[in-house]
Amino acid sequence: MKKSIFSIVLLLFALVGQAQIQEPVKFKAELKEVSASEVDIVFTATIDPGWHVYSTELDPSGPVSATFNLDKISGAEVSGKLKPVGDITEAYDEMFGMTLRYFENKACFVQRLKLTGGAYDIEGYLEYGACNDENCLPPTAVSFSYQGQGPALAPGAATSASGDAKSEVEAAAVSDSSQDTAVSSGSATEIGASDMWKPVIDELQAMGETATQEDMSWLYIFFAGFVGGLVALFTPCVWPIIPMTVSFFLKRSKDKKKGIRDAWTYGASIVVIYVVLGLAITLIFGASALNALSTNAIFNILFCLMLLVFAASFFGAFEITLPSRWSNAVDSKAETTTGLISIFLMAFTLCLVSFSCTGPIIGFLLVEVSTTGSILAPTIGMLGFAIALALPFTLFALFPSWLKSMPKSGGWMNVVKVTLGFLELAFALKFLSVADLAYGWGILDRETFLALWIIIFGLLGLYLLGKIKFPHDDDDTKVSVPRFFLALLSLAFAVYMIPGLWGAPLKAVSAFSPPMYTQDFNLYEDEVHAKFDNYDMGMEYARQHGKPVLVDFTGFGCVNCRKMELAVWTDSKVRDIINEDYVLISLYVDDKTKLPEPIKVVENGTERTLRTVGDKWSYLQRIKFGANAQPFYVLLDNEGMPLNKSYSYDEDIPKYVDFLQTGLKNYRDKE
Repeated sequence: MKKSIFSIVLLLFALVGQAQIQEPVKFKAELKEVSASEVDIVFTATIDPGWHVYSTELDPSGPVSATFNLDKISGAEVSGKLKPVGDITEAYDEMFGMTLRYFENKACFVQRLKLTGGAYDIEGYLEYGACNDENCLPPTAVSFSYQGQGPALAPGAATSASGDAKSEVEAAAVSDSSQDTAVSSGSATEIGASDMWKPVIDELQAMGETATQEDMSWLYIFFAGFVGGLVALFTPCVWPIIPMTVSFFLKRSKDKKKGIRDAWTYGASIVVIYVVLGLAITLIFGASALNALSTNAIFNILFCLMLLVFAASFFGAFEITLPSRWSNAVDSKAETTTGLISIFLMAFTLCLVSFSCTGPIIGFLLVEVSTTGSILAPTIGMLGFAIALALPFTLFALFPSWLKSMPKSGGWMNVVKVTLGFLELAFALKFLSVADLAYGWGILDRETFLALWIIIFGLLGLYLLGKIKFPHDDDDTKVSVPRFFLALLSLAFAVYMIPGLWGAPLKAVSAFSPPMYTQDFNLYEDEVHAKFDNYDMGMEYARQHGKPVLVDFTGFGCVNCRKMELAVWTDSKVRDIINEDYVLISLYVDDKTKLPEPIKVVENGTERTLRTVGDKWSYLQRIKFGANAQPFYVLLDNEGMPLNKSYSYDEDIPKYVDFLQTGLKNYRDKE
């Protein structure tokens, strides 16, 4: 069954890969009469799984808020603000670093209008923003146009009502156009008329163009669970049980094959127990609830505290165990039963007894995989964990001679526990950081976070070298070779983070540390800046100077764009190629600067209105390159033709260098 589900998902990915235009949100607008003098414009939407449509009046530095905009109004006036209606989720978003309000699955916005009498004529649009966990769509407009007959005017009321409506629209227009810009908008005749705007979708596909790459999330989740299971094996709660259990199965039956079969059944029972646990968690909470919890500030504080408690337990302050009567009851039940049920209950006893060591690992795994929003993520993670945990029981049953070479239990297992305690402590700060950003406390900025991590991993290195002792450590002062190398790695990692206190990017910890803007003292200035933020001007410059072009479709609220700029563009080789060999044009698809006048275009048989500079660049990305997600990088010659297939979010620096160098080679071959 799982195999067939996986095949279906792969097929869906293949189908999605055939086109880059994403339409995860489908809106419709309706005019509904409330009374003789009032009407509502109701915007309703269906939203694809994994996508969010953001609510109204969000922080301007975050995603695009939903807004109601008028191009023309007569015989009516706006009554109140645009209202979001329905089930709204409010949660902390790690991508944007703030608490956001958004719709999932379905969205609804309502704008009330008061009819002032006589005929009315209303035209405008709803603008909204939509994102998933990887990228955001450019601001999208839902146009509407309604004409009709309102109530009869009272004498002298027409002029007043019309004047009020006009003044309100004019005030909104002044507010919207208050931003300055260095980008020229162009006229309606320029849109699509230039050869530089000529579609190159077929040319990109001929170069092997594919859609934005999906990360191997399921494989990653399984691997993370498998690694967690391997770590759990080497704890004092599990390792000593392996030889006893295998020997029990081999000795209790004269038939060696039956003993091996029982050991296999024992291992399979462990897998079933943990997989059922993963399924139960998802079914109880639901995938979306888990995802909301994982970004909720209060939940992150509680999980931080839980990790601190587990770390203290691993350090030897106390033992965390499930009630002994639970394991005793299951154990006694196993002794009174026979066959497969007895073996299953023995496996269940192992799961209960080993909780003090496996619990923190499982808890951390489940919280991390919940951020994927996938209903199968916890199950896949637990499957990987259980297979790693069950593997020794089956392997030693098949090859019992291996038991003699199995390392004996001893003080090294406590070293594993204490090392896990340090790691739990480090990750606790990561969850505290999420809460700190949500509430704006400012107690854990980037320098503070890095300083604490430097101390934690420095202390871990000293512990592994035997310079620090905890209650359950033995008195053996010898440091093994593996332990020495682990200490070396931990100390080296601590030293690696020190330059981050002065603003170094520290790409290895960028996924855990607070964002760079929380850095109070930053000496790092080695960044790449675009030469142009206007496509036509940039292409003209490239033509005059005989250079190829790197077009960067980005957004002010695009988190993955910032990651690429920090993790990839700061690489010396990438930076030198962009600065010296290309003309970099960055086009912000969420630039709200108003065009001098709205431009109407026909796209896929539908008339659209371009009202902002961002609309224009988004339209360019769609019609010329057949894509609408950011970040999106494309290399062009100075005639507007592609030099390589496009590149999306992928922090693989050698791959990005190859992307740039291939474009350069193809450009030079054309000359």
